[in-house]
Amino acid sequence: MVLDLLLIAVAITLDPLPIMAFVLVLSSYRGVWRGLAFILAWLACLVAVIALVLLFTGGQPPPPRSPPSTAALAAKLAIGVGLVLYGAHRRRVHRAPQAATEAKGRAKHASDPHGGTGRMSPWSAAALAVFLQPWGLVAAAATVVVRADLSHFASFAALFGFVLLATGSLLAAELYTVFAPEAAGVRLARLRSWLQEHQEPAIVVGCLVLGLWLTGNSIYQLTS
Repeated sequence: MVLDLLLIAVAITLDPLPIMAFVLVLSSYRGVWRGLAFILAWLACLVAVIALVLLFTGGQPPPPRSPPSTAALAAKLAIGVGLVLYGAHRRRVHRAPQAATEAKGRAKHASDPHGGTGRMSPWSAAALAVFLQPWGLVAAAATVVVRADLSHFASFAALFGFVLLATGSLLAAELYTVFAPEAAGVRLARLRSWLQEHQEPAIVVGCLVLGLWLTGNSIYQLTS
């Protein structure tokens, strides 16, 4: 369970789309407070999913080969296959000429050189966090949390570590902005530009690697 949660948390925290959106939130009016609203909503989604799964299982993992256990593994297998197919699709699409997209991106950047989002409200920032939550990866985590045994401290530590790591990139950007706002503004803008240029390869690699792992791990557990 721990390794599965670790890999999924890394995939969530390195997802380029939420990071780029969060950088925009931080660059908005009173961005630190908007960023805090974004993070709280992001955390609320993760905690809510974990709580619902634990409420369903009662904090005790279902016995091996039982219908709930098999259903969780089947769901994890389906998500893994879905991620592989999605990554392959994105890779195939990314091979097409990107000149029009790049020109559009340059025009947008020219019209908004600072990449700001104006006077975004905290509620809008929170809604954006919910919208951009990588729900496919969160669903994959839910299929793993089914195996959590709350009678052992290690399960609590694994769940806490998952939530913390899945939010790690956002927390790092928020704290950086709080303690070094001028330097953070410049470097986060550079990070956003870099992510815009490399988001497709990152998404493709992340989906393929995690999808293959979830698929192989699920097949092994279903057949062993």
